[in-house]
Amino acid sequence: MKRVITAAAAATVLLAAAGCGDTGDSGDKASPGSGGGKTLTVFAAASLTETFTELGKSFEGSHPGVKVRFNFGGSSTLAQQITQGAPVDVFAAASPATMKPVTDGGAAAQPQVFAKNRLVIAVPAKEAGKVSRLADLGKSGLKVVLCAEQVPCGAAAGKALAAGGVKVEPASREQDVKAVLTKVRLGEADAGLVYRSDAKAAAADVKGVEFPESAKAINDYPIAALTKAPQSGLAKEFVQLVLSQQGKDTLVKAGFESP
Repeated sequence: MKRVITAAAAATVLLAAAGCGDTGDSGDKASPGSGGGKTLTVFAAASLTETFTELGKSFEGSHPGVKVRFNFGGSSTLAQQITQGAPVDVFAAASPATMKPVTDGGAAAQPQVFAKNRLVIAVPAKEAGKVSRLADLGKSGLKVVLCAEQVPCGAAAGKALAAGGVKVEPASREQDVKAVLTKVRLGEADAGLVYRSDAKAAAADVKGVEFPESAKAINDYPIAALTKAPQSGLAKEFVQLVLSQQGKDTLVKAGFESP
């Protein structure tokens, strides 16, 4: 009897250990109802916050047990983190220039452009009359904020201002487009150059003033699954979602343009 009990206990321990093990390749899609407990890590430009959050929820809904974790920020900073070895599955940048260090370093291959975005002048909704064209940003006494020059929205702002022959001494240079938008929303700046999609997302507090020179500074947005993605299969599926008609519709609705 003692031997029977000991054998049964050992079998129980083995079964419990088996239940705690990894049941599949980390790159595979979690099967429906499996509660796969997998996390897909996506680094994306700050201007994609609203659209990718929406797409992320849709992705989770069709992949039971999968959690999509986002890191939104300036594309140049995100690219640097990736090239330094951050464990990331998907990278979506706001310009080919900020994707280039990632592909040059072999961390990603064959990125695909999934959207375009252009700048508008963001002004507080209650003070919309102060600025009606790009040249107004050069007025003395006007507090203008821009993105840092190394991030895509800052590079685009430089191109647009140069195209319009407008000189601006910014009150500050911000780390990403959301930081510029926040200063305008809080009334800490009279105006700022942000993407059309960001102004649209903050329409309750901010008015986006269109200007023709923005056509000279349209940004292409590339996306790629990383070559060493911990969840390689899921990474490819998320990229396909962004490139799908659902992804395009979500982006266009938010103010982006189709590639």
